[in-house]
Amino acid sequence: MKHNAWKESFMRGVFFIAACASVLAVALICIFLFANGLPAMKEIGFGKFLSGTLWRPKNNIFGILPMIVGSLYVTAGAIIFGVPIGILTSVYMAHYCPKQIYRPLKMATELLAGIPSVVYGFFGLVVLVPWIRNIAKSLQHAGIIRQSGNGNSILTASLLLGMMILPTIIGVTESAIRAVPPQYYEGSLALGATHERSIFRTVLPAARSGILAGVVLGIGRAIGETMAVIMVAGNQPRLTGSIFKGVRTLTANIVIEMGYAADLHREALIATGVVLFVFILIINAAVAILKRRADYE
Repeated sequence: MKHNAWKESFMRGVFFIAACASVLAVALICIFLFANGLPAMKEIGFGKFLSGTLWRPKNNIFGILPMIVGSLYVTAGAIIFGVPIGILTSVYMAHYCPKQIYRPLKMATELLAGIPSVVYGFFGLVVLVPWIRNIAKSLQHAGIIRQSGNGNSILTASLLLGMMILPTIIGVTESAIRAVPPQYYEGSLALGATHERSIFRTVLPAARSGILAGVVLGIGRAIGETMAVIMVAGNQPRLTGSIFKGVRTLTANIVIEMGYAADLHREALIATGVVLFVFILIINAAVAILKRRADYE
């Protein structure tokens, strides 16, 4: 008995240390970002830094509004393309997929998660960029848009990120759907509902917490992606209203310039990381509130 009690106390201590290590890692990251980023934002001016439309480090002009808007555009596009496909794929794998197809399909989705970002970037550069460029030229000839661009655009980055977040959404959503007790589905059928109605009106609402978790992880992957976005988004720090124009995201801005940045320029890039970190916190908080309301209802 004493040996078991000692072992239980030891394992409790190990788990406590592991939990503290996670909290400590987050705390250290927060301290580093805010300690180095906030002084730069204060020196530049919070308003000028967040709402400025020009990014010219050589002239000590640091406005990240184009990068904020670019990140929002690209992330929103990835959500529009990736979330519906990911959820519908999860439904198919959980309730429609034949056994002989399930294993290859599952392996394919897991393989998507293991492909490096730079490989996704090469695929986008070789396949998606020319494809989007040809579509834009066709729309320009038809008089629908004024300028076609070169294919490095918001639309290209959104499509690519939509593909990259699929394995995250599919994996988490499928697990959430399979975790719903089968009595929910069977009870709905017993009440006269069809197969599709039972899934979309009973099973999916019961799994909404897990589905929201998958969507949040996908959003985090999209807003934090760097290498693939750099290769296909155009990297142009400007405001644009066309999905066929290039933009620069917050992450791309940091990676592109951090290698040679110094003094205020370097601190401004760290401040950009602070803004990105705050965005992630806002997204997580908003989804947590939505989840709480959904559970309450």
